[in-house]
Amino acid sequence: MDTHLQAVRQWCDHLDHLWGEQQQELVNRTNRELLEQFYHARAQLHEAIVGNDPSVDQAAAVVYEVWQEINEQRPVTLRHRLGNHVLPPLPYPYNGLEPYIDEETMRLHHQIHHKSYVDGLNKAELELVKARDTDQYELVKHWERELAFHGAGHYLHTLFWEVMAPNGGGKPAETLLEAIEASFGSFEKMQKHFTAAAAKVEGSGWAMLVWAPRGQQLEILQAEKHQQLSQQDQIPLLVLDVWEHAYYLKHQNKREAYISDWWKVVNWKAVEERFRKAKELKWKKA
Repeated sequence: MDTHLQAVRQWCDHLDHLWGEQQQELVNRTNRELLEQFYHARAQLHEAIVGNDPSVDQAAAVVYEVWQEINEQRPVTLRHRLGNHVLPPLPYPYNGLEPYIDEETMRLHHQIHHKSYVDGLNKAELELVKARDTDQYELVKHWERELAFHGAGHYLHTLFWEVMAPNGGGKPAETLLEAIEASFGSFEKMQKHFTAAAAKVEGSGWAMLVWAPRGQQLEILQAEKHQQLSQQDQIPLLVLDVWEHAYYLKHQNKREAYISDWWKVVNWKAVEERFRKAKELKWKKA
């Protein structure tokens, strides 16, 4: 079994474990139509894995979407949703971004690094539930830090996978392109600014193209680690991971070369969709 199929099987096993733990509650609270969709999607995914079917990624994505919808149907009793995050499947094979980002890096980045942030986020959420239940807050500072670090790591990586795609690159379509030109002067100026910001992140972190609801404009920000030294109240649209684990196997210490290659896999359609939704949010200008 190749490494990508093995990773999908592991992800499927993890989801089956979560389903087993929560099945009774979910069956009682979820409408029959959605449950039937979930059963059907799981069956198709298992068949795709057993048959080594090329559609395994699409099948996993369908299962993930239905699982998320099931969780959205839960009543807003937050403790039922805390500690319930799962590693999302990649929307393409691990070698799908070759030759720009190598298969081994993608496999380790997704299976090991991203998974650790999911696990850390779940742990932090549950420890804070325990603190509230027992009225014991001696470790609240530690678990709030863990919540920020692992939560930001999970959410940024989930977005990172989405804003890349095979056969990516180029420029965005008209609406986003016009907004970029209005905020930065031209696409080329934005790209140079973003590249410089990514290259100059001190240590490990991210570069981000964000929408500012109060300023009603696009901005470029840096973040150290996942959550430090960045503005609040912004909506990330395009993010680039510049932790060394994102590029060291292929590019060694040449971060600039990695950034140059990354532009060739940017999924502008995904960025455009995020921008379309983000710009609907408008706060009083400040």
